[in-house]
Amino acid sequence: MTILQSVPALGTHPADGSTASRAETRDQLSKAAYDLLVIGGGILGISTAWHAAQSGLRVALVDAGDFAGATSSASSKLLHGGLRYLQTGAVRLVAENHFERRAVSRDVAPHLANPLTFYLPVYKGGPHGAAKLGAGVFAYSALSAFGDGVGHVISPSRAARDVPELRTDNLRAVAVYGDDQMNDSRMALMTVRAAAQSGATVLNHAEVTGLRFTRGRVTGAELKDRLDGSEFGVNARLVLNATGPWVDHLRKLENPDAAPSIRLSKGAHLVLKRTAPWRAALATPIDKYRITFALPWEDQLLLGTTDEEYEGDPGDVSVNEKDIAQILDEAAFSIRDQQLSRDLITYSFAGLRVLPGGPGNTSKAKRETVVTEGRGGMLSVAGGKWTTFRHIGRTVMNKLAALPGHPLGEDMEPVSRLPRKLPLPGISNPNAVAHRLLVDGGTPGPRMSADTARHLATHYGSLAFDIARLANEDKALAERIHPDAPEIWAQVVYARDHEWAETADDVLRRRTTLTIRGLATDEVRAKVEDVLGKKA
Repeated sequence: MTILQSVPALGTHPADGSTASRAETRDQLSKAAYDLLVIGGGILGISTAWHAAQSGLRVALVDAGDFAGATSSASSKLLHGGLRYLQTGAVRLVAENHFERRAVSRDVAPHLANPLTFYLPVYKGGPHGAAKLGAGVFAYSALSAFGDGVGHVISPSRAARDVPELRTDNLRAVAVYGDDQMNDSRMALMTVRAAAQSGATVLNHAEVTGLRFTRGRVTGAELKDRLDGSEFGVNARLVLNATGPWVDHLRKLENPDAAPSIRLSKGAHLVLKRTAPWRAALATPIDKYRITFALPWEDQLLLGTTDEEYEGDPGDVSVNEKDIAQILDEAAFSIRDQQLSRDLITYSFAGLRVLPGGPGNTSKAKRETVVTEGRGGMLSVAGGKWTTFRHIGRTVMNKLAALPGHPLGEDMEPVSRLPRKLPLPGISNPNAVAHRLLVDGGTPGPRMSADTARHLATHYGSLAFDIARLANEDKALAERIHPDAPEIWAQVVYARDHEWAETADDVLRRRTTLTIRGLATDEVRAKVEDVLGKKA
């Protein structure tokens, strides 16, 4: 039998209802043949799988860990044009980033992204003057067609009203601009869901242990389920290596002599409890090229990031004492000491930026996407920015369509004919959803609290109604997971049955915010594991 004699059966990827069991998905993957196997469930691989499925291809997506389990959930949580790129004259790049940012936050996922005002403080003796930054934010907003207002300069006293912890000593002025913010884990999961609804077969916690070859060409992969140890294989006409920091490891499986193609840059962040409400974010220039962020996010304060070359095992990346000291020291340029106490730290995380190989300072390297073809025909894709995840998916698809011999070209709809701004599942106005959750709450279940309603609306959109139904049907599921967080137990059941959650970390770190709030206690973890173990 050739790999083209069996195809994925229809109806195995329900848009509604529970996801297929792992055993069913493994059986599907091993028996069917796919046009495209995407290895790597970070946002780059997820976006490619989504666009490929939209194009009519038979797509499989696998990841050794959880979806968005590494770098894609360790970002600065921003959808942004890239203000610093203006310094290098990359005007077109900024305009393109703005277009993608606004498309995602206004049309594709308005329920998962929210506008965020940024303040750029100008201090005496700082790397930039008020006139320069004022002109910079005006140009930045112009490249976004002033869709977020006009970049301008305000007084220190005005800025301090919105950011009470802003350090005002020697503060000369504050430049203002707008971008957008998201929960990267939730955005990635909704994109996985979109890929599955478009027909892709997806499986997390499935590690590639080897590649399959036919006459020297890569035609699939051998996999091992990391949860129960079962082994299986997947056949595909084309394999895409989208493993991020591990991209060269997989290239070595295709060609042991493959030269390194990337270098890695580590970015660390800290999450702290807030001592006061913040109505704007801070973007503080550290030197001519670097900016440190202080972002109100998930009721906490997110600080970062660092940027240093990393040469270790990608799986071992973590935040160390040097990172913590650097982040707090740089934040102290613009934030009062009381907000920077180490006692306020609830969580820390680090991710790896994938950069093209070559010399030079990683902080000045371009965040560009590179697609290469290996000796066995496997495509490897690496690099890029969260903001442009849709564009990256389309770019990879255009590359697939243009491959010599057009191995997939006849079977796929051109990207140019796909919907340009296809929304992610749950698209809605989060304010309207939150209002409905509050109005409808209490019939027949207990009334939902305002912070829970807001949290559900901004993390699930209209899918929040499905979670509310679970809570209404079982009062125990309407209870908070932890008294200091807005999440309820219905979200754990929903994550288990609809969002491929298999482990406690899948739930606590990426499908809820318990971990980043410092609330993933042993008791909470044990209860979550108990719920996960009750999957039908």
